[in-house]
Amino acid sequence: MFGCSLCIPSGARHDGSTVSPHAYRGLTASAFSLPWRSAIGCGRGRALLHLAERFPNSEFVGYELSDEAIAYARGQGMKRGLSNIRFIPRNLTGFSETAETEVFDLVMAFDAIHDQVTPQSVLDGIYRTLKSGGTFMMQDIRASTYLENNLDHPIAPLLYTISTMHCMTVSLASNGAGLGTMWGEELAIEMLNTAGFSNIEIHQLEHDIQNNYYVMDKT
Repeated sequence: MFGCSLCIPSGARHDGSTVSPHAYRGLTASAFSLPWRSAIGCGRGRALLHLAERFPNSEFVGYELSDEAIAYARGQGMKRGLSNIRFIPRNLTGFSETAETEVFDLVMAFDAIHDQVTPQSVLDGIYRTLKSGGTFMMQDIRASTYLENNLDHPIAPLLYTISTMHCMTVSLASNGAGLGTMWGEELAIEMLNTAGFSNIEIHQLEHDIQNNYYVMDKT
C-alpha cells in the first residue's frame, strides 16, 4: 500500500470506511488472496491496519516519510497483535531508481501521489515494484486538470485553496513538481500511461464527492 508506503503523510485520516469497501470490489477474490501488498504515503496506517486485520493471510508493508506517523502505526500494529504488517520510514523521491523489482501483488496510494516531490518517478517506481499481473489502486481527487471544467465542481474553491496553501507548497518546498490537489483526471491518466499502465478504470463512491478510485493492472 502506498498510502503509508510513499513519502506522503496523506491517508492518515482514512479509517478504512471509505477506501476499503471499494478496494474489496473485485480485488477481494484476486489481489487480496495474494501474499504481498504495499501502501504508499500511509500516514498513521489506519487503512493498512484495517486491511491487515481483514486479510490475515496477506503480508502488508507501509511506507511513510513521517517518523511520528510510523511510530504511531507500529504501536497500533503491536496493540492489535498484528504480525502480518510492517511500517517502514522511507522517502520515495526518485522511487523509479530505488523501487524493488516485482515485489508486490497490490500497491495502493491513498490521496498521496499529487503531494510527491517527484510524482512521475513514484508512479514509475510503483509499476516497477509490482509483479506482472499485479494491481495498483490510486485514490485521488475527483476533478479535471483544466480550470474551466471545474466551474461547476461543488467544492472546487476549497480544493484549489488547499492545493495552493498546502499540497503544491509541500512539493515545491523541495523543488518538486508541485502538482497540487487539482492535478485532475486528464493529467493523472497521462502520467499513469507514461509509467506503463493501461486499461485504467475510474470508480466513484456514492457518498464520496471528492475522490476518484483508479484501478489498473500491470500487464
